[in-house]
Amino acid sequence: MPIMDGGRQDLAAMIAPLQRALIAAELPVLRAHGLSMWGYVVLNALDGEPVRTQTALAEFIGADKSRIIGVLDELEDNGLLDRTRDPADRRARFVAITDEGRSKRRAVQADIQRTEDDLLAKLPPADREAFLRALATLSGG
Repeated sequence: MPIMDGGRQDLAAMIAPLQRALIAAELPVLRAHGLSMWGYVVLNALDGEPVRTQTALAEFIGADKSRIIGVLDELEDNGLLDRTRDPADRRARFVAITDEGRSKRRAVQADIQRTEDDLLAKLPPADREAFLRALATLSGG
């Protein structure tokens, strides 16, 4: 890609191909663990967080609440999360990760990060650490 007038490409132009490559690398890992990308996103959002309503969860992960119902059904059927009715509002349901869901999420993350390590190995160790620090800073992590 050509360098623009500012001496570099826009960040999105540089990140988009990397993001596509990372997603492509994650999909076989997720399939091997029997999870969809949205399932993994949900488990990540719930792990270490307080119990939240389905609506709050959908808002937090940037998904339409009706879109994630099927994902939640599948995760619940597989014992990876629990849903309970809010006693104060019978229309609302609380969502919480189970111990099995937490174990699954951690196993998937470990496998994904091993895949990422192959990509990061292209960078010298000092650059790798700087890159990871910069991503954490820019992503608010």
